[in-house]
Amino acid sequence: MDDLLIRPMEPYDTDEAAALWWRSRHAEGAQLPPAIHTEDQVATWFAEVLLPDGETWVALDDGRIVAVLTLDGDDLDQLYVDPDAAGQGIGSTLVDLAKDLRPGGLALWTFQSNLRAQRFYRQHGFTEVRRTDGAANEERAPDVRMVWGAHPERLESQA
Repeated sequence: MDDLLIRPMEPYDTDEAAALWWRSRHAEGAQLPPAIHTEDQVATWFAEVLLPDGETWVALDDGRIVAVLTLDGDDLDQLYVDPDAAGQGIGSTLVDLAKDLRPGGLALWTFQSNLRAQRFYRQHGFTEVRRTDGAANEERAPDVRMVWGAHPERLESQA
């Protein structure tokens, strides 16, 4: 990953970034509940919501998108790495970027079933502050709130 390029997502990236999100969510061994939207709906969401409303970054290796990061305020909202590029430090690089962009602290949600993500975020200094039954997320799957670098109650109040 010596040639990794990280830059803001552009309109021409949305289809490729959405396809990466889809592959990551549905990869063999993924510890995530199935997506409740179709692949086309996800592509529309990237183009019509994440591009204009989120702060979305893409990581490219040899011109191909290998990871996506979206920040929504102080929330690390999306972080997906192409399954073929996992374990190469790309996710860690994007978490470091998120921390640089939000030095006052970050919060995120991950599914309780996604033990790998919880371990990954703990390794990056995030701590668990709450578990829910998932009633507030689209998938209705139990989730975990994690925070980094701020007083948990400040980020908790923004949940």
